[in-house]
Amino acid sequence: MRQIYAAVHGVPEGRLCSYGKIAELAGQPGRARYVGRILSQLPSNTQLPWFRIVNSQGKISFPAQSENYQRQLSHLINESSADESGKLFWRQCRWPD
Repeated sequence: MRQIYAAVHGVPEGRLCSYGKIAELAGQPGRARYVGRILSQLPSNTQLPWFRIVNSQGKISFPAQSENYQRQLSHLINESSADESGKLFWRQCRWPD
């Protein structure tokens, strides 16, 4: 779990990374769903930038009108990784390059 936290912590501000790439960086390739499960269990006051992690298509995984979707989108807009319409700038912000 620490390796996953470290990988998420390493995603720079304004950048996006996929669950699968986080799993790979944490030494657990092929475990994207596990990364998602770990991140879903974080406390609401976490300092870990969980919101920079998106699915392999460069989209937010939460249902579009859910509170969690809106929370993640708000963080990404603040970091200029998304626009107000919900479009994520996956090609420009994908990390690592």
